[in-house]
Amino acid sequence: MGTHLPSTEFDGTAVDDQREADAEAVMGQPPAQMVQLLGPDGTLGADPVYSRYADRLSPEDLRGLYADMASIRRFDVEATALQRQGQLALWVPLTGQEAAQIGSGRASQPQDYIFPTYREHGVALTRNVDLAELLRQFRGVSNGGWDPKETNFHLYTLVLAAQTLHAVGYAMGIQRDQKLSAGADAGEPDAAVIAYFGDGASSEGDVHESMVFASSYNAPVVFFCQNNHWAISVPTNVQTRVPLSNRAKGYGFPGIRVDGNDVIAVHAVTEWALEHARQGKGPVLIEAFTYRVGAHTTADDPTKYRGSEEEDAWRAKDPLLRLEKYLRAEGLADDAFFAKVKADGDELAAYVRRTAHDLENPDIRTAFANVYAEAHPLVAEELAWFEEYTAGFDGGDAPSAPHGAAAKAGH
Repeated sequence: MGTHLPSTEFDGTAVDDQREADAEAVMGQPPAQMVQLLGPDGTLGADPVYSRYADRLSPEDLRGLYADMASIRRFDVEATALQRQGQLALWVPLTGQEAAQIGSGRASQPQDYIFPTYREHGVALTRNVDLAELLRQFRGVSNGGWDPKETNFHLYTLVLAAQTLHAVGYAMGIQRDQKLSAGADAGEPDAAVIAYFGDGASSEGDVHESMVFASSYNAPVVFFCQNNHWAISVPTNVQTRVPLSNRAKGYGFPGIRVDGNDVIAVHAVTEWALEHARQGKGPVLIEAFTYRVGAHTTADDPTKYRGSEEEDAWRAKDPLLRLEKYLRAEGLADDAFFAKVKADGDELAAYVRRTAHDLENPDIRTAFANVYAEAHPLVAEELAWFEEYTAGFDGGDAPSAPHGAAAKAGH
């Protein structure tokens, strides 16, 4: 006799989140409106607030947004292949979320500081992080791979939602620094912080606590939630009965739901939100309504909890395809441009593959060295036992740790 699965978790989720709209209606409130400028058919619409931000994008900017999205998708495909071939312990795909990441990342300014989760490869690209360096953490040879001080892009955070608290604390520090420097006329541009997290992490207490502090202290932080509809195997409509952007009302700051597959709208909304934060008007919550086309990680099998028809429906909303339609229709890009973008992507993939193969093998002894800042007797005792154990192997050398084990030890 087959196992009965909870219907609320495995019925799937309507693309338009009708249940959320119905819940809003019961409470006597209108459903949250979603900001969309570029539709799936490639037609550019208008918005009374955000169109003026979209108008700032030049044809060169628009081509750059497309090239960035294409590059990060190609990188994602290559990194997934590297994991399947044993070069990485794990990989976290982003395909389907390119517009949410590239649009928001390109809307930030150099002085802004970014706190990512572990999937923001596209944002890393916009902050000039060497994409090959992202692989170090997923191979288990580093806890990061890049210097956050050089790019204002923090190290990946694998603990769900922990970075939202860090982001608010950092934003409060910025706030105080700017007040101290105001009288000195330092001439430094005002800065803001972006905290990225997913719909699954939005259920964590850390998100609630961070928003309480951000609101209480009017911190210059933008909370950017990528609602990709699936927190591993749990759909969004199990986690919340209302749009996630509505949660901002409870904290007293603006919440905006934007089409996360519309890179132009994402860029416009994020630019507005960052200006709002930099001007001392307080935090903003952005919910980018998008979809994780692939697996949660390479250790996940999404066919176990969702149907292919849902994926097909979202593939029709592909962020790259809709911008390509617009660029071609407006005469802003031709076949030569798209051919070059593809060639550049292949060149990036080749570079990433070479770098991955050249990465050193992880040494599990580094896990002992990174437990505490200073020597600790218990760690020294455990290391001594490990050294004695490995001395029993031929040559006395410790066996190379499996990539997965090294990755866990490094974290």
